[in-house]
Amino acid sequence: MISYLQVENLTKSFGDNLLFENISFGISDNQRMALIAKNGTGKTTLLNIIAGLEDYQGGSISFRRDLRVGYLNQDPDFPKELSVLDACLQTDNEAVRTIAAYEHCMMSQNHDGLDEILSQMDLHKAWDYETRIKQILGKLKITNYEQLISELSGGQLKRVALANVLIAEPDLLILDEPTNHLDLEMIEWLEDFLKRSNMALLMVTHDRYFLDRVCTNILEIDHQAMFQYNGNYSYYLEKRQERIENWNSESERTVNLYKKELEWMRRQPQARAHKAKSRQESFYEIEERAKQRRNNDKVQLDVKASYLGSKIFEAKYICKAYGDVKIIDNFYYNFARYEKMGIVGKNGTGKTTFLKMLLGEVKPDSGSFDVGETVVFGYYSQDGLAFDEQMKVIDVVQDIAEVVDLGNGKKMTASQFLQYFLFTPETQYNYVYKLSGGEKRRLHLCTVLMRNPNFLVLDEPTNDLDIVTLNILEEYLQSFKGCVIVVSHDRYFMDKVVDHLMVFKGNAELKDFPGNYTDYREWNELLEEQERDEKKKSKEPRTKSLESKNQITNTKPQDIERKKLTFKEKQEFEALEKKIAGLETEKAEIETQLSSGNLNSDEIIAASQRHAEVNDLIDKKTMRWLELSEI
Repeated sequence: MISYLQVENLTKSFGDNLLFENISFGISDNQRMALIAKNGTGKTTLLNIIAGLEDYQGGSISFRRDLRVGYLNQDPDFPKELSVLDACLQTDNEAVRTIAAYEHCMMSQNHDGLDEILSQMDLHKAWDYETRIKQILGKLKITNYEQLISELSGGQLKRVALANVLIAEPDLLILDEPTNHLDLEMIEWLEDFLKRSNMALLMVTHDRYFLDRVCTNILEIDHQAMFQYNGNYSYYLEKRQERIENWNSESERTVNLYKKELEWMRRQPQARAHKAKSRQESFYEIEERAKQRRNNDKVQLDVKASYLGSKIFEAKYICKAYGDVKIIDNFYYNFARYEKMGIVGKNGTGKTTFLKMLLGEVKPDSGSFDVGETVVFGYYSQDGLAFDEQMKVIDVVQDIAEVVDLGNGKKMTASQFLQYFLFTPETQYNYVYKLSGGEKRRLHLCTVLMRNPNFLVLDEPTNDLDIVTLNILEEYLQSFKGCVIVVSHDRYFMDKVVDHLMVFKGNAELKDFPGNYTDYREWNELLEEQERDEKKKSKEPRTKSLESKNQITNTKPQDIERKKLTFKEKQEFEALEKKIAGLETEKAEIETQLSSGNLNSDEIIAASQRHAEVNDLIDKKTMRWLELSEI
């Protein structure tokens, strides 16, 4: 293997805050490494140091000579006057610069200089390269090449920056949270792209499926030290637990030795102290080691939910559009008690708009939301909370409440509550501007939950949260005694938290799917495969008729083999048609009952559950009907 990057004994601190000390690691060609650590322990700082954007106190960083490095910053920055096309094609690659000139020429009215540019395209063999570039831009939904950078949202800017580093095709690609602001389709495309690429990779991401499927190695910063694992995320979880258990076993032995040495130190006569100096020095080393027990700090989100009545909310025939773009059209839905809905869909299909209409922040064009009197919303926005950067962390929380009610007669001070969220007493008196992006997210989550909501509305809650916090948030939501609606591109998170999905397909088409994201993905892939088979079969007769035009007259009827439905299959096919029609009727009747307002709470829950079951049966039986209809 060819060494691309070597980091030796690197140390970095901000004042008294030591992030890491004497860490060493290397990256070789074809290695795909992920960097994992808790928020605030130096992940982004390490990437910035390697990219040459921050200094460090000690150690060395060396690259292979002439190595081309691409870096996707967590908060990318381009000159505001640049066009999207120029930002995407910012690179030293001569072929890419020629393609940029070609695209600008084609967008102009007169196509001035086109002949010269075409010859340059041939010279640099840029035509295949242009096809790859167009594919990357298309997959990332970058279509308006002339738009200015100054007009882009944060999510659009991140996608432009990602396109830029992928198009440049560096030898070593460094990515900081590449999946933020990508929809699920884009994430799955990026997974496949990186797996097939020859680029070496170093990245920070909280997306655990992405880690598992893309990475070959894991680096972990823990207690200012670096640990390396030669495997994917699943392998890392197993070996990390072994490491912690081994460390703690060694610590137990050290603690026992410490107790014996402490007893010896107390008995040691002062007059003879100089004769045992080496043992005394050894004692202080043992004492320090004995206090370094490793543990898995957890965000313990044990917060009381307010009382929730039987009526949650009813979306009554909602319509919303922006110009010609329809978001929701005549949408009806009656939300059930303790329901946990996941919302997925491509960017721009209206997921966040739907949440804001529910919360009253955006008005529907027609229709209304009827929200129950006992519902207390807790809204976690993907934009984060607009904190006063000059406030201290403790003051942010105390402005909401001095004491937090945990239920069962238990209460907690604001300071104690912050410690549950891994904010140490020292960190609590830090100014907000000193917090990392992930720490600000954790503080935002803290301010949402301390208000004791019974209906959580979470818009991209996984962005910038570390994996430790995500695991505990998932456990909390699974046992949360209230309702949840969550929009997220984190497939692992969705699989663990939600009981059904509302899929926004675009152009006001919504599908209620009974299951988690993996269930939906498998079902959707099966549908796509069947559609491909149908198209293939519809083309086969025409192709064969052209190939065998002269052979048909010589073919006897008994030579033609044609598969037919068996008697049993024919009976099943006819029965399925009746069953599907009956289920569709039952579904319509349930929806009428739910919208009547005449059901009590238990009847609403039962009807909603049956509605989901009927939907599932319709999907399964329709799938089988399609299989039989193709025979």
